[in-house]
Amino acid sequence: MTLVEYGDFECPYCGQAEQAIRELLAEHGDEVRYVWRHLPLSDVHPSAQLGAEAAEAAGAQGRFWEMYDTLLSHQGALRLDDLAGYAEQLGLDVERFLEELRRREHAARVSRDVASADESGVSGTPTFFINGRRHYGVYDLATLTREVASAKRRASAGPPDGRAAIAMPHAR
Repeated sequence: MTLVEYGDFECPYCGQAEQAIRELLAEHGDEVRYVWRHLPLSDVHPSAQLGAEAAEAAGAQGRFWEMYDTLLSHQGALRLDDLAGYAEQLGLDVERFLEELRRREHAARVSRDVASADESGVSGTPTFFINGRRHYGVYDLATLTREVASAKRRASAGPPDGRAAIAMPHAR
């Protein structure tokens, strides 16, 4: 099962959803692959784009998920000096990290996620897809667990016409 979230590190609703995602993965991590897609809503969250690029800069040093956790835990502190401090706490090469942010080296990667969101009709965060099917409604642990179980039943039944399943366009 693949759970894709389009999210924004400054979005308070993404911060709330993080706990449900964390619990879902703790309970079903061997069955669920979680994919984060950037959708910085810069018109309402002025630091969201920089946060997304910072996560990718950390990812370039093998620490994406650690930065992801840090950013969602500190949603109100996503200025450049905050990000530099997080990079240092995570043991990153801070000079490299800051240089990549200055050069906007990861902006294209974030833009690809935004384009994917646009193609999928996504305009708000958080938005979830479970095995390619958009999830509407609440995103608490119980609801997401039910949706994942339902997707698992559909997947085990196979495609209704016997053809091979189409690759997921949202997974990286």
